[in-house]
Amino acid sequence: MSQDLSAELERRVPRYTSYPTAPHFAPDVDADVYVNWLRELPKREALSLYLHVPFCAELCLYCGCHTTVARRYAPIADYVDLLQREIELVGRHLDTGRPTTHIHWGGGTPTILSPKHLREVGESIRGRFDIARTAEIAIEIDPRSLDRERVKALAHMGVNRASLGVQDFDETVQRTINRIQTYEHTAQAVEWLREAGIGSINLDLMYGLPYQTVDSVVRSVKTALQLMPARIALFGYAHVPWMKRHQSLLAEESLPDSVERLRQMQAASAVITEAGYVAIGLDHFATRDDALALSWHQGTLKRNFQGYTTDRASTLIGFGTSSIGKLPQGYVQNAAKTVAYRNAITDGRLATVRGLVLTAEDRLRASIIERLMCDLAVDIEQIALAHDADPDDFLPELKSMDVMAREGLITRDGFRITVADEWRALLRNVCAVFDRHLPADATRLSQSV
Repeated sequence: MSQDLSAELERRVPRYTSYPTAPHFAPDVDADVYVNWLRELPKREALSLYLHVPFCAELCLYCGCHTTVARRYAPIADYVDLLQREIELVGRHLDTGRPTTHIHWGGGTPTILSPKHLREVGESIRGRFDIARTAEIAIEIDPRSLDRERVKALAHMGVNRASLGVQDFDETVQRTINRIQTYEHTAQAVEWLREAGIGSINLDLMYGLPYQTVDSVVRSVKTALQLMPARIALFGYAHVPWMKRHQSLLAEESLPDSVERLRQMQAASAVITEAGYVAIGLDHFATRDDALALSWHQGTLKRNFQGYTTDRASTLIGFGTSSIGKLPQGYVQNAAKTVAYRNAITDGRLATVRGLVLTAEDRLRASIIERLMCDLAVDIEQIALAHDADPDDFLPELKSMDVMAREGLITRDGFRITVADEWRALLRNVCAVFDRHLPADATRLSQSV
């Protein structure tokens, strides 16, 4: 491997679930701004909803999410009440007769909620929002906390897609990251979900975890494939102990280096595609008849804070601690601490504490980055002209990509850039070329591969 490619493997770049990325949000976009944005939405603007549940039964040491360990159920019950109050508050400022086309529950562990509370929040949403008959309603699940009653509640809520966290089936890896989860746990969860009519199953796997090897990752992938999921997400572990202190409990010497991480990712990807799945974007795979694969094939795939999606709504309303929303005007985010979130909601105020107003240039560059992340290709001229911009303004960026082109990472044909399929692991590096907000010191970001 050349020195230039080795340097790209070591780079630290954003994950580009948004542009500009969340670290650039500022407190000048507050609850008052959010209220005005909600009131200004076009009357028939389709909506997408995100609900964040910041609780887990125990802490997985690889975790980078906004979550806390709940030793008692009382704080969770209190949080359910807050979610319902926030849904009501948002509804006061928003004409909720618009169609809601996507709902996503994330965490944390959304299924830590009791069956009763899952139903109650689901009913609160349906009471305030016009859920489209074809809406995708998805939820993230820890198979270890699932039981039949919760599955019945999910079916009652209209859930039609379930994302099951797996990460790895190797016992040594599981013990190290504090997530003991047998294959039987996962298989039982899949069986219950399918019996309840929730047939679209996603499995989340990881590479780059402590003590993982190419062989062990491949074994985990092959085990996961036995469950015949509709989608697989293959995430690279982001080791950021300066942000998530519990990650410092993972010994640095147990972590694979950047070259080994690349090999793990490439080997796992090969096994999944050989099984008939379509590789989508940076880290997703889907069966050929899955909506995600069809959207990718049609060139309509989108990317948001939940990853790759078929959701075309331009408005995302977030509920819960730390949740992020996107509106045509820009981004908003709730308080990251549940105490601050609770104080705002109980005072009858929205909990928005920061955000970002999108400029014309932000929108232009966001379009370029999204197409790269989704399609591994972008026509700079086409997008620039669609935004009333001069494509020649990007000549400096294109010139800076000469090294990438020489190394075979990309090909260039005028203003069109295509990322080589074998180097999709470095897709974020290519996107970073167009990131005007990228800090000169990016050491606090996650590793590119």
